[in-house]
Amino acid sequence: MVCALLFLALALPAAEVAAPGRVEATSLLGEPLVAPELDPEHRRRQEELLAAARRELEARPDDPEAAIWVGRRTAYLGRYREAIEIYSRALERHPDESRLLRHRGHRWITVRELVRATADLERAAELESGRTDRVEPDGLPNELGIPTSTLHSNIWYHLGLARYLRGDFEGALAAYRACRQAATTADMRVAADYWLYLTLRRLGHQEEAAELLSRVTPELEIIENHDYHRLLLSYRRLYDAHRLWEDASAEPASVAYATVGYGLGAWHLAEGRPEKAREWFERVVASPTWAAFGYLAAEAELARSP
Repeated sequence: MVCALLFLALALPAAEVAAPGRVEATSLLGEPLVAPELDPEHRRRQEELLAAARRELEARPDDPEAAIWVGRRTAYLGRYREAIEIYSRALERHPDESRLLRHRGHRWITVRELVRATADLERAAELESGRTDRVEPDGLPNELGIPTSTLHSNIWYHLGLARYLRGDFEGALAAYRACRQAATTADMRVAADYWLYLTLRRLGHQEEAAELLSRVTPELEIIENHDYHRLLLSYRRLYDAHRLWEDASAEPASVAYATVGYGLGAWHLAEGRPEKAREWFERVVASPTWAAFGYLAAEAELARSP
Protein backbone atom coordinates (compact mmCIF):
# COMPACT_ATOMS: atom_id res chain seq x y z
CA MET A 1 0.00 0.00 0.00
CA VAL A 2 2.69 2.48 0.95
CA CYS A 3 4.50 1.81 -2.31
CA ALA A 4 1.32 2.46 -4.27
CA LEU A 5 0.74 5.78 -2.55
CA LEU A 6 4.35 6.81 -2.96
CA PHE A 7 3.99 6.12 -6.67
CA LEU A 8 0.96 8.42 -6.55
CA ALA A 9 3.08 11.17 -5.06
CA LEU A 10 5.78 10.70 -7.67
CA ALA A 11 3.39 10.05 -10.56
CA LEU A 12 5.37 11.67 -13.38
CA PRO A 13 8.95 12.92 -13.64
CA ALA A 14 9.09 16.61 -12.74
CA ALA A 15 11.49 17.45 -15.56
CA GLU A 16 9.12 15.94 -18.12
CA VAL A 17 5.91 17.58 -16.98
CA ALA A 18 7.46 20.98 -16.35
CA ALA A 19 9.09 21.25 -19.77
CA PRO A 20 8.24 24.54 -21.51
CA GLY A 21 5.93 24.02 -24.45
CA ARG A 22 4.42 20.79 -23.13
CA VAL A 23 0.82 20.50 -24.34
CA GLU A 24 -1.53 20.25 -21.36
CA ALA A 25 -4.89 20.59 -23.14
CA THR A 26 -6.71 21.29 -26.38
CA SER A 27 -8.78 24.45 -26.39
CA LEU A 28 -12.49 24.46 -27.19
CA LEU A 29 -11.40 26.02 -30.48
CA GLY A 30 -9.13 23.08 -31.28
CA GLU A 31 -5.83 24.77 -30.44
CA PRO A 32 -3.06 23.18 -28.33
CA LEU A 33 -2.56 24.78 -24.93
CA VAL A 34 0.96 24.53 -23.56
CA ALA A 35 2.28 24.58 -20.02
CA PRO A 36 2.52 28.19 -18.85
CA GLU A 37 5.75 30.06 -18.30
CA LEU A 38 6.04 30.79 -14.59
CA ASP A 39 7.79 33.56 -12.74
CA PRO A 40 11.06 32.02 -11.48
CA GLU A 41 10.44 33.02 -7.87
CA HIS A 42 6.88 31.66 -7.97
CA ARG A 43 8.15 28.40 -9.47
CA ARG A 44 10.88 28.06 -6.84
CA ARG A 45 8.45 28.63 -3.98
CA GLN A 46 5.83 26.26 -5.39
CA GLU A 47 8.40 23.55 -5.99
CA GLU A 48 9.47 23.86 -2.35
CA LEU A 49 5.85 23.56 -1.22
CA LEU A 50 5.29 20.58 -3.51
CA ALA A 51 8.34 18.82 -2.06
CA ALA A 52 6.93 19.42 1.44
CA ALA A 53 3.54 18.07 0.37
CA ARG A 54 5.18 14.94 -1.00
CA ARG A 55 6.93 14.39 2.32
CA GLU A 56 3.58 14.74 4.10
CA LEU A 57 2.05 12.12 1.82
CA GLU A 58 4.95 9.79 2.47
CA ALA A 59 4.36 10.20 6.22
CA ARG A 60 0.56 9.81 5.90
CA PRO A 61 0.01 7.58 2.84
CA ASP A 62 -3.62 6.76 3.72
CA ASP A 63 -4.68 10.38 4.25
CA PRO A 64 -6.63 11.72 1.23
CA GLU A 65 -5.95 15.29 2.31
CA ALA A 66 -2.23 14.68 1.91
CA ALA A 67 -2.86 13.49 -1.66
CA ILE A 68 -5.04 16.53 -2.30
CA TRP A 69 -2.20 18.86 -1.39
CA VAL A 70 0.24 17.07 -3.66
CA GLY A 71 -2.30 17.50 -6.46
CA ARG A 72 -2.95 21.14 -5.68
CA ARG A 73 0.74 22.02 -5.47
CA THR A 74 1.37 20.19 -8.74
CA ALA A 75 -1.39 22.13 -10.48
CA TYR A 76 -0.02 25.46 -9.23
CA LEU A 77 3.08 24.65 -11.29
CA GLY A 78 0.94 24.33 -14.42
CA ARG A 79 1.16 20.54 -14.39
CA TYR A 80 -2.57 19.99 -14.70
CA ARG A 81 -2.57 16.54 -16.25
CA GLU A 82 -0.21 15.25 -13.59
CA ALA A 83 -2.48 16.71 -10.90
CA ILE A 84 -5.46 14.89 -12.41
CA GLU A 85 -3.48 11.65 -12.35
CA ILE A 86 -2.65 12.20 -8.68
CA TYR A 87 -6.32 12.73 -7.79
CA SER A 88 -7.35 9.73 -9.88
CA ARG A 89 -4.92 7.41 -8.11
CA ALA A 90 -6.08 8.67 -4.74
CA LEU A 91 -9.70 8.08 -5.78
CA GLU A 92 -8.87 4.45 -6.43
CA ARG A 93 -8.25 4.22 -2.69
CA HIS A 94 -10.95 6.69 -1.62
CA PRO A 95 -13.72 6.52 -4.28
CA ASP A 96 -16.25 8.43 -2.16
CA GLU A 97 -13.95 11.27 -1.10
CA SER A 98 -15.83 14.37 -2.22
CA ARG A 99 -12.79 16.63 -1.78
CA LEU A 100 -10.79 14.61 -4.30
CA LEU A 101 -13.69 14.77 -6.75
CA ARG A 102 -14.04 18.53 -6.23
CA HIS A 103 -10.37 19.15 -7.00
CA ARG A 104 -10.21 16.74 -9.91
CA GLY A 105 -13.37 18.33 -11.29
CA HIS A 106 -11.70 21.73 -11.17
CA ARG A 107 -8.71 20.46 -13.14
CA TRP A 108 -10.89 18.65 -15.66
CA ILE A 109 -12.33 22.12 -16.34
CA THR A 110 -8.82 23.53 -16.78
CA VAL A 111 -7.96 20.95 -19.44
CA ARG A 112 -11.36 21.36 -21.17
CA GLU A 113 -12.69 17.90 -20.24
CA LEU A 114 -16.06 19.39 -19.32
CA VAL A 115 -18.16 16.20 -19.33
CA ARG A 116 -15.74 14.58 -16.89
CA ALA A 117 -15.69 17.73 -14.78
CA THR A 118 -19.47 17.75 -14.58
CA ALA A 119 -19.58 14.09 -13.55
CA ASP A 120 -17.01 14.56 -10.77
CA LEU A 121 -18.62 17.68 -9.38
CA GLU A 122 -22.15 16.28 -9.51
CA ARG A 123 -20.92 13.22 -7.61
CA ALA A 124 -19.18 15.45 -5.06
CA ALA A 125 -22.40 17.44 -4.57
CA GLU A 126 -24.34 14.20 -4.09
CA LEU A 127 -21.86 12.92 -1.50
CA GLU A 128 -21.91 16.22 0.42
CA SER A 129 -25.70 16.48 0.48
CA GLY A 130 -26.82 16.77 4.10
CA ARG A 131 -23.29 17.02 5.45
CA THR A 132 -21.96 19.90 7.51
CA ASP A 133 -19.99 22.32 5.36
CA ARG A 134 -16.38 23.24 6.16
CA VAL A 135 -14.00 26.03 5.27
CA GLU A 136 -11.62 25.07 2.47
CA PRO A 137 -8.02 26.23 3.03
CA ASP A 138 -6.44 28.34 0.31
CA GLY A 139 -3.44 27.01 -1.57
CA LEU A 140 -2.60 30.51 -2.80
CA PRO A 141 -3.68 32.66 0.17
CA ASN A 142 -4.95 36.21 -0.26
CA GLU A 143 -3.14 39.17 1.27
CA LEU A 144 -4.98 38.79 4.56
CA GLY A 145 -4.53 35.04 4.72
CA ILE A 146 -8.28 34.60 5.27
CA PRO A 147 -10.00 31.70 3.40
CA THR A 148 -13.12 32.95 1.62
CA SER A 149 -14.81 29.73 0.49
CA THR A 150 -16.08 26.39 1.73
CA LEU A 151 -16.16 22.89 0.31
CA HIS A 152 -19.86 23.13 -0.58
CA SER A 153 -19.62 26.55 -2.19
CA ASN A 154 -16.60 25.46 -4.23
CA ILE A 155 -18.29 22.29 -5.46
CA TRP A 156 -21.35 24.25 -6.64
CA TYR A 157 -19.25 27.09 -8.05
CA HIS A 158 -17.16 24.80 -10.23
CA LEU A 159 -20.18 22.71 -11.22
CA GLY A 160 -21.94 25.90 -12.29
CA LEU A 161 -18.92 26.85 -14.38
CA ALA A 162 -18.67 23.42 -16.04
CA ARG A 163 -22.35 23.59 -17.02
CA TYR A 164 -22.08 27.22 -18.14
CA LEU A 165 -19.13 26.42 -20.40
CA ARG A 166 -21.08 23.53 -21.92
CA GLY A 167 -24.02 25.82 -22.66
CA ASP A 168 -26.24 24.14 -20.05
CA PHE A 169 -27.50 27.42 -18.64
CA GLU A 170 -30.47 25.93 -16.78
CA GLY A 171 -28.08 23.55 -15.02
CA ALA A 172 -25.67 26.40 -14.33
CA LEU A 173 -28.50 28.44 -12.84
CA ALA A 174 -29.34 25.69 -10.35
CA ALA A 175 -25.69 25.25 -9.39
CA TYR A 176 -25.00 28.96 -8.91
CA ARG A 177 -28.14 29.35 -6.80
CA ALA A 178 -26.90 26.51 -4.60
CA CYS A 179 -23.45 28.15 -4.49
CA ARG A 180 -25.00 31.45 -3.43
CA GLN A 181 -26.89 29.69 -0.66
CA ALA A 182 -23.75 27.91 0.55
CA ALA A 183 -21.57 31.04 0.44
CA THR A 184 -20.51 32.32 3.85
CA THR A 185 -18.43 35.36 2.86
CA ALA A 186 -18.93 38.47 0.74
CA ASP A 187 -16.20 37.25 -1.60
CA MET A 188 -17.92 33.97 -2.37
CA ARG A 189 -21.33 35.62 -2.63
CA VAL A 190 -20.08 38.18 -5.16
CA ALA A 191 -18.40 35.43 -7.21
CA ALA A 192 -21.63 33.44 -7.26
CA ASP A 193 -23.65 36.58 -8.04
CA TYR A 194 -21.44 37.43 -11.00
CA TRP A 195 -21.97 34.12 -12.78
CA LEU A 196 -25.57 33.92 -11.60
CA TYR A 197 -26.29 37.34 -13.09
CA LEU A 198 -24.78 36.41 -16.46
CA THR A 199 -26.70 33.14 -16.45
CA LEU A 200 -29.99 34.88 -15.68
CA ARG A 201 -29.39 37.34 -18.52
CA ARG A 202 -28.57 34.47 -20.85
CA LEU A 203 -31.85 32.78 -19.99
CA GLY A 204 -33.89 35.97 -20.37
CA HIS A 205 -34.76 36.29 -16.67
CA GLN A 206 -34.31 40.05 -16.80
CA GLU A 207 -36.30 41.02 -13.71
CA GLU A 208 -34.53 38.55 -11.46
CA ALA A 209 -31.18 39.64 -12.90
CA ALA A 210 -31.98 43.29 -12.19
CA GLU A 211 -33.06 42.47 -8.64
CA LEU A 212 -29.83 40.56 -8.04
CA LEU A 213 -27.77 43.42 -9.39
CA SER A 214 -29.53 45.93 -7.16
CA ARG A 215 -28.19 44.10 -4.09
CA VAL A 216 -24.56 44.56 -5.14
CA THR A 217 -23.27 47.74 -3.51
CA PRO A 218 -19.89 49.50 -3.35
CA GLU A 219 -19.82 49.01 0.43
CA LEU A 220 -19.29 45.24 0.26
CA GLU A 221 -16.08 44.29 2.05
CA ILE A 222 -14.24 42.22 -0.54
CA ILE A 223 -10.87 40.60 0.15
CA GLU A 224 -9.94 39.06 -3.19
CA ASN A 225 -12.80 38.92 -5.73
CA HIS A 226 -12.52 42.60 -6.59
CA ASP A 227 -12.87 42.09 -10.34
CA TYR A 228 -16.19 40.28 -10.00
CA HIS A 229 -17.40 42.97 -7.62
CA ARG A 230 -16.35 45.82 -9.89
CA LEU A 231 -17.80 44.16 -12.97
CA LEU A 232 -21.17 43.90 -11.25
CA LEU A 233 -20.89 47.54 -10.15
CA SER A 234 -20.01 48.54 -13.72
CA TYR A 235 -23.18 46.80 -14.92
CA ARG A 236 -25.03 49.07 -12.48
CA ARG A 237 -23.10 52.11 -13.79
CA LEU A 238 -21.58 52.52 -10.33
CA TYR A 239 -18.03 51.80 -11.47
CA ASP A 240 -16.29 53.08 -14.59
CA ALA A 241 -15.89 50.20 -17.04
CA HIS A 242 -13.13 52.07 -18.88
CA ARG A 243 -11.13 52.42 -15.67
CA LEU A 244 -11.75 48.77 -14.85
CA TRP A 245 -10.33 47.67 -18.20
CA GLU A 246 -7.46 50.12 -18.02
CA ASP A 247 -6.37 48.58 -14.73
CA ALA A 248 -6.83 44.98 -15.90
CA SER A 249 -5.17 45.44 -19.28
CA ALA A 250 -1.97 46.79 -17.75
CA GLU A 251 -0.85 43.15 -17.49
CA PRO A 252 -2.15 40.97 -20.35
CA ALA A 253 -0.76 37.83 -18.72
CA SER A 254 -2.88 38.34 -15.58
CA VAL A 255 -6.05 36.57 -14.53
CA ALA A 256 -7.64 40.02 -14.23
CA TYR A 257 -7.15 40.61 -17.97
CA ALA A 258 -9.18 37.50 -18.79
CA THR A 259 -11.76 38.07 -16.06
CA VAL A 260 -12.54 41.67 -16.93
CA GLY A 261 -12.24 41.15 -20.68
CA TYR A 262 -14.79 38.34 -20.60
CA GLY A 263 -17.05 40.24 -18.20
CA LEU A 264 -17.20 43.26 -20.50
CA GLY A 265 -17.81 41.06 -23.52
CA ALA A 266 -20.57 39.19 -21.70
CA TRP A 267 -22.23 42.53 -20.91
CA HIS A 268 -22.31 43.46 -24.59
CA LEU A 269 -23.71 40.03 -25.41
CA ALA A 270 -26.46 40.41 -22.81
CA GLU A 271 -27.27 43.85 -24.19
CA GLY A 272 -27.73 42.49 -27.71
CA ARG A 273 -24.38 43.50 -29.23
CA PRO A 274 -22.85 40.17 -30.32
CA GLU A 275 -20.29 41.68 -32.68
CA LYS A 276 -18.92 43.92 -29.94
CA ALA A 277 -18.94 40.98 -27.54
CA ARG A 278 -16.93 38.91 -30.01
CA GLU A 279 -14.25 41.59 -30.13
CA TRP A 280 -13.80 41.28 -26.38
CA PHE A 281 -13.78 37.48 -26.44
CA GLU A 282 -11.15 37.44 -29.17
CA ARG A 283 -9.05 39.90 -27.18
CA VAL A 284 -9.18 37.56 -24.18
CA VAL A 285 -8.19 34.40 -26.07
CA ALA A 286 -5.24 36.24 -27.59
CA SER A 287 -3.78 36.49 -24.07
CA PRO A 288 -1.64 33.70 -22.53
CA THR A 289 -3.63 33.02 -19.34
CA TRP A 290 -5.60 30.08 -20.68
CA ALA A 291 -6.32 28.50 -17.30
CA ALA A 292 -8.30 31.55 -16.13
CA PHE A 293 -12.07 31.10 -15.99
CA GLY A 294 -12.63 34.27 -18.01
CA TYR A 295 -10.44 32.84 -20.78
CA LEU A 296 -12.35 29.57 -20.69
CA ALA A 297 -15.67 31.39 -20.92
CA ALA A 298 -14.49 33.57 -23.82
CA GLU A 299 -13.26 30.45 -25.59
CA ALA A 300 -16.62 28.75 -25.08
CA GLU A 301 -18.48 31.77 -26.48
CA LEU A 302 -16.33 31.78 -29.63
CA ALA A 303 -16.73 28.02 -30.02
CA ARG A 304 -20.54 28.42 -29.83
CA SER A 305 -20.78 31.38 -32.20
CA PRO A 306 -21.29 30.87 -35.96
